[in-house]
Amino acid sequence: MRLDKFIVAVGAGSRSQAKAMVKAKRLTVNGQVAKKSDLAINEHKDQICLDGEVLVYSEFDYLMLNKPAGVISATEDPQERTVLDLLPARYHRVAPVGRLDKDTVGLLLLTNDGQLNHNLLSPKKHVDKCYEATLAGPCQPDDKEKMQAGIVLDDGYVCLPAQLDWQDDTPHVASITIQEGKFHQVKRMFAALGNQVTHLKRLRMGSLVLDETLDPGEFRLLTEEEISQLKGNSK
Repeated sequence: MRLDKFIVAVGAGSRSQAKAMVKAKRLTVNGQVAKKSDLAINEHKDQICLDGEVLVYSEFDYLMLNKPAGVISATEDPQERTVLDLLPARYHRVAPVGRLDKDTVGLLLLTNDGQLNHNLLSPKKHVDKCYEATLAGPCQPDDKEKMQAGIVLDDGYVCLPAQLDWQDDTPHVASITIQEGKFHQVKRMFAALGNQVTHLKRLRMGSLVLDETLDPGEFRLLTEEEISQLKGNSK
């Protein structure tokens, strides 16, 4: 890999900025000041430093974001703030795995691992997605059976069976687990029951559970165990 491409890959700057870094003698390769931005390096073996700080290359990034309301699940938008705007430039090569509505909060996985992205979203994989829904009206006794039987949406689409649960003392707050990701699906499912979702938070996707220590808008890298379990979900 060329040095300037490495700089771009680790999010340290653009190719033109890499050239300026070389000119300013800010980049070293294995302890030696780099003299050319197109220098061939081994991104896995060579030690690249910027201003003395080691730059670490990874082929894929896996991030968990506690998505806040008001941002869209996209990589770019001419008018709206996107989830990538919440991340350092280093991670702007990732993309959301599926989408959460603008006003939906909670767990959002972002990665540049295209195969994992595809597998987790494939309808054939039936990967669980669990949400906490706050409702305008209380859940009714037969709502569980209706969800399990397959809700018919307003466009005639029949949803796969969904798991619905709530506590008797808080019937306005329900846990719902689905295996699809249709447009506004959870909201439309409750609408089919004559109810309205006033707040929606995703808690889990497959084996990946929202880290509740993350404040809205905060993110962290996935652990090796979390990555391994996710890949196991998508096989």
